Amino acid sequence: MSTCLYSKSQEYDLTDETCIDSGKLGHSKSQIHQQPVVSRFMSNCHYSTLYSDSVTTNTQHKLLGNMPIYVKIVEVGPRDGLQNEKDIVPTSVKVELIKMLVDSGLQVVEATSFVSPKWVPQLADAKDVIGAIKSVSGARFPVLTPNLKGLEMALEAGVKEVAVFAAASESFSKSNINCSVNESLARYRDVTSVARKHSIPVRGYISCVVGCPMEGNVHPSKVAYVADELCKMGCDEISLGDTIGVGTPGTVIPMIEAVKNVVPIEKLAVHFHDTYGQALSNILVSLQMGISVVDSSVSGLGGCPYAKGATGNVATEDVVYMLNGLGVKTNVNLKKLMLAADYIRKHLGRPTESKVAKALSKTLFCASKL
Repeated sequence: MSTCLYSKSQEYDLTDETCIDSGKLGHSKSQIHQQPVVSRFMSNCHYSTLYSDSVTTNTQHKLLGNMPIYVKIVEVGPRDGLQNEKDIVPTSVKVELIKMLVDSGLQVVEATSFVSPKWVPQLADAKDVIGAIKSVSGARFPVLTPNLKGLEMALEAGVKEVAVFAAASESFSKSNINCSVNESLARYRDVTSVARKHSIPVRGYISCVVGCPMEGNVHPSKVAYVADELCKMGCDEISLGDTIGVGTPGTVIPMIEAVKNVVPIEKLAVHFHDTYGQALSNILVSLQMGISVVDSSVSGLGGCPYAKGATGNVATEDVVYMLNGLGVKTNVNLKKLMLAADYIRKHLGRPTESKVAKALSKTLFCASKL
C-alpha cells in the first residue's frame, strides 16, 4: 500500500504570485513559503523537511537539547572551492557568484586568498575581486593571508578580515606550506600581531583534525595543541577541518572534546569534507556539542590537492536543508542559494556535488511506504 504525501499534479513557480494546482485557483505566495520549495528546481512532488507534533517535539528536545537556535554558515566556495580549479574562472564570474551568495542571506563569504600566483594561479585576481565587492553590503568577506606579505597586500586592498591556516599533522604542514607546524605558528604570530594593530579580526584554520593522507589518524592532543596556540596568538575564531573527509562522529567527538578544553566552544567552527559521506553526521554531533559555526561550500566545490580521492567541502545546500529540518535558523534562502549553485555549476561545466540540489533538480515521484 502506498501513500502519496503531496499531489504530483501540483506545480509551483515561486517567481509568480500564485501557484497553479492543476488549473484550480492558485494559492498565495505566503502559503507556498510554508514549505521549503525551490522555484524551478523543485519537483512536482513537494516535501517538508520539518515535521513535528507534541510527541516528536519532546523526543527532539531529549535528543537534540543542546542544538543552537542559530547557526552561522561560513561560505568558503569562492576561495576554498575554486582555488584548485585548473581552468581560470573569470573575475566577473567570481564576483557574480559572491553577490548571489550574499543575496541568498549568507553573512560570511570567504572571498579569495592573497597568496603567490605561482602557487595558486586561480586566485591571482584577489585584489580585483575585493575591489569589485567593496560596495556589496550585508556580509563580511574574510580572505586567506598565509604570511605577512599576503596580509600587507590584503590591507592595501581594503580587506576587513583575514584568516591563517595551520595543520595538526607535521607531514601535511610540510607538504602544504613547506614548513613544520611550529614554524607555521611562528609565522602566524607575526600575521596576527600586525592584524591586531589594524583592528583586523583573524580566523585560524586547522587542517587534518582527525586524519592525514600521509600519517593516518591524528591524535586529538595534536589538534588541541595547535588550537591553543592559535587562540593564544589572538585568533578570534578557529575552524577545525577534516581535510580529507575521513572523520566520523566516533573520531570527531573526542577531537572536539580535546579542543574545547583549551579553547572556548564559542570560538570554534567545523569544516568537513564529504569524501566518505560523513559530513552532515559530523556537523550534527558538533552542533550537539555546542558548536554553532559551520563552514560549507556552494555546490560542494573544493577538494584537497594533497589527498588523492578526497572530494569537496560539504555542500552549503545540504547543510541548510538539514538545519531547516531541525528548526535551526540560518537566515539563508535555499531557493536563492540554489540559483547561485546552479550559476557556478554551469560555468564549471560539471554536475553539483549537493545531494539536495540533485534531488530537487529532478522529477521526483510520490514517496511510497509499504
